[in-house]
Amino acid sequence: MNRYANFGNALKGLLRLAQTGMVLGSTGIDWLRGERLPTPQLLRQTFEKLGATYVKLGQFVASSPSLFPEAYVTEFQHCLDKTTPLPFAIMRQVLESELKRPLGEIFAEIDEVPLASASIAQVHAAKLLNGDSVVIKIQKPGVGNILLTDLNFLYFAARVFETAFPKLRFASLSAIVSEIQGCMMEEIDFYKEARNIQEFNEFLQRTGNEAAIAPKVYEHASTLRVLTMERFYGVPLTDLETIKKYTRDPAGTLITAMNTWFSSLMLCESFHADLHAGNLMVLTDGRLGFIDFGIVGRIKPETWEATMAFVESLTDGDFHKMAESMTKIGMTKRVVNVADLTRDLQSIYGAVTTVNPEHVLNGAINDGEINRLMLDIVAVGERHGIRFPRAFALLLKQILYFDRYVKILAPDMNVFADDRIAFISGGGSQSLLH
Repeated sequence: MNRYANFGNALKGLLRLAQTGMVLGSTGIDWLRGERLPTPQLLRQTFEKLGATYVKLGQFVASSPSLFPEAYVTEFQHCLDKTTPLPFAIMRQVLESELKRPLGEIFAEIDEVPLASASIAQVHAAKLLNGDSVVIKIQKPGVGNILLTDLNFLYFAARVFETAFPKLRFASLSAIVSEIQGCMMEEIDFYKEARNIQEFNEFLQRTGNEAAIAPKVYEHASTLRVLTMERFYGVPLTDLETIKKYTRDPAGTLITAMNTWFSSLMLCESFHADLHAGNLMVLTDGRLGFIDFGIVGRIKPETWEATMAFVESLTDGDFHKMAESMTKIGMTKRVVNVADLTRDLQSIYGAVTTVNPEHVLNGAINDGEINRLMLDIVAVGERHGIRFPRAFALLLKQILYFDRYVKILAPDMNVFADDRIAFISGGGSQSLLH
């Protein structure tokens, strides 16, 4: 039986490679005919045609200003993870195959119109037999095989490219593809997502945090490709008018969200790494709801402290501190001369000394400027043998999300001076930035 299954997967892989070749061929023909869009736009449109893996890859690019050029980071912001939903008849087959029981023995009802549809999964509202309202995250059929085939192809292509152009090997393309592969394969393992949710809820209980919550997972209705969770009712953190109906202190709610996330960096096995408005809700009872733990990051306490020191150094123009923190955050195989790195940073980034800390988090500096600043710093780091890890980009992305929430919920708040904002370091609580 396994032999036939392996043969079937191999055949599907070959068909996927053929499909990829057809899309790339079509793009090449259009280019030869003179339809020559700017390279970032052409690549983004090609990724969208290639489907699930490449859409997720586009999102990876969009969220990694420390790894990719600004033009690509900006263009791939348009690579939205929204797709036309599959008919429920197809998703029902996945449910029945995974749960191995008639759906009527688990669910009282399932809404056939999805609440959301993305490249990897669809989400449907439902009710259990006991009356609990839930959402069912159902993985689309064939996604795992497609991801594995596409990512193996990309890794092979990256190695060929590095062999053909050894002088460009500093770009570490194959290492980046390997990192992407690890992230994506984790995202399609719903057992891991369930564990991420459980760890977050245990962290909340351990710290006595009753103001935030993650959904309960119903294990009897969950598998590797199906995740059944408690349904939350509320609004995104950006809906100020509705939030005012649920709480008298929107700014206080935001501070709770920030403190919860900051403390999770130190006291939880992983941190939520996709805190866009749809994944951070204010519930009807005023609590904060953290949802969708498919993308998480992991960071060592010393790396987080170095990251905060790095942010401080940007705002006060302390180039020596910036250099020291870069060596602690980045990955390097050789000893870095901190004095030389400091001089390089100072000679190129004199303008950084004029950056007002309030501007960084309160909107006077936009995302594009921050991305450009990061790319310049990354370029200097590379010359000294430093490569920033993926977790660093994930951290900065969440800080930018909080920047947007500050502008909506507490535009007059001085993040750097507000002593209600704290992060956990070692055994005690400290102000966000000393």
